[in-house]
Amino acid sequence: MLNYNIAVTGLNATDNPAPGIPVIRSLRSLWSGKIIGLAYDALDTGIYDNNLLDQVYLIPYPTDGEESLLQRIKEIIKKTPIDVIIPTLDSELLNFIHLQPELEKLGIKMFLPTETLLALRSKIHLQEFCLKNGFNAPKTKIINDLGELKNSKLKIPLVIKGIFYEAYPVFSQEEAQVAFQKIKVKWGLPIIVQEYILGEEYDVVALVNNGECMGKVAMRKLALTEKGKAWAGITVKDQNLLELTEEVIKKLKWNGPMELEVMKDTVKKKYYILEINPRTPSWIYLATAAGQNLPLAIVKLALNKAFFPYNDYQSGLTFVRHAVDLVCPINYLENLTTQGELIFK
Repeated sequence: MLNYNIAVTGLNATDNPAPGIPVIRSLRSLWSGKIIGLAYDALDTGIYDNNLLDQVYLIPYPTDGEESLLQRIKEIIKKTPIDVIIPTLDSELLNFIHLQPELEKLGIKMFLPTETLLALRSKIHLQEFCLKNGFNAPKTKIINDLGELKNSKLKIPLVIKGIFYEAYPVFSQEEAQVAFQKIKVKWGLPIIVQEYILGEEYDVVALVNNGECMGKVAMRKLALTEKGKAWAGITVKDQNLLELTEEVIKKLKWNGPMELEVMKDTVKKKYYILEINPRTPSWIYLATAAGQNLPLAIVKLALNKAFFPYNDYQSGLTFVRHAVDLVCPINYLENLTTQGELIFK
């Protein structure tokens, strides 16, 4: 049992689930310290599971800037010390990367990529990275208005993506315009327009420490939400896919957790890199169940504790998500909205 206080972000578990709750599930049975949720909204669904969390604190939205975040963390640690923070959302990572030196002074550790790496694998630069290093990627255009969408020269069907989240396959110009407006309102500009590749979709989660891969697990998606998120999947041992992951890690010179999203063209049998995400995925608990507890490894690496790489995992292990009603007293919500905190234990 490990006696550290660990804070985790990304607690919303809807049809676009964040990774925070699966990260906490991976840690919970191993922990004697506190597990603290850092939430952006009082209605983030995972907040109210008191079997997983000891305490919850609201923090400012990423758009409020790093100084607001730093001040809020200083307020929180006056009540509850934090040893490690695991950020799990793309949109917040830059703030946490910038704050890493200040948080170190407060005794808080993290295990994150650099700002340069964060930019290099972004959706905006992904096609350039893949072309430069000999990887296959869908043709991509970065656009800022509907006129550019119509003139993108990419043929329907397409995939319309937000800069941080959400992806919609579209099969007509009308659907493309609706998806563009939906993502623009929620996530802002620019919008990514990507060639649609027909095939089987795979994900690989990996954890890298100074160029050494500490573990990786591959999964084939069996069911998707409307927003393209895996709702069911199965662990696989596809050697070509695992070798592709190692090559991407090598070319990126990556450090930290990552998720590689890949489409295997069913006709050409080629692998196309769709995204490289700079954090654990929302299906990370499947990797834990398959024998690689990567959230545990993140904590140990953040604390400079010895950790030996995982070498294998169980294939043929399936996950299926389902919704659970969490029933709780109204004062839970009142405490969060009025005081910005919820203490279970």
